[in-house]
Amino acid sequence: MTWPDFYLTCFLLGFSLSLVSFLLGAFHLHGFHLFHGHVAPHAGHAHGVHGPRSGASVSPFNFATITAFLAWFGGTGYLVTRYGGWLAIPALAIAVLTGVSGAALVFWFMARVLWSPDENLDPDDYDLIGLIGVVSSSIREGGTGEILFPQAGARRTAGARSENGQAIARGVEVVITQYKNGLVHVRPWAELSGEHDRELTAQG
Repeated sequence: MTWPDFYLTCFLLGFSLSLVSFLLGAFHLHGFHLFHGHVAPHAGHAHGVHGPRSGASVSPFNFATITAFLAWFGGTGYLVTRYGGWLAIPALAIAVLTGVSGAALVFWFMARVLWSPDENLDPDDYDLIGLIGVVSSSIREGGTGEILFPQAGARRTAGARSENGQAIARGVEVVITQYKNGLVHVRPWAELSGEHDRELTAQG
């Protein structure tokens, strides 16, 4: 295999893998966060404040930067050996330098744009406790029903029980107070908000 053939192989490999990675990423759509839906006064459950993960870091040696290096390295090496008539050592040096520069540029773009702290998953977005939902299928006394609630930008359903065992009619707004054995336990929002208002009145 000649040097031009070697560089051309590296270029084709890197370019094709980069293209596949880009196309796969283009079809990954992020959900829009319409609203958070958590109740402020959680009974017996408090959320910590989650900021950006300052301790987290991403290695510059990843799939995207490696494929970018191969593409830039191979493309530059092919051009300078096939059409520039460069000798092997100088051509290899300039190809490596260009490949590293291309990989660094890709890493900079990903670190500054694609890996923004806003893209980090917040555990609070997937915590059921405190979410407000609506009973979509009546909860029978001592039995189960179903509720509909928003979470992480999507509307979800879950089997539900009344926290105190009482029946809750369809359409009633409820608050999830616990999650147990695959079922959420709920209380009517009006009941919970009424208790909270009485507590504030007593404290005042």
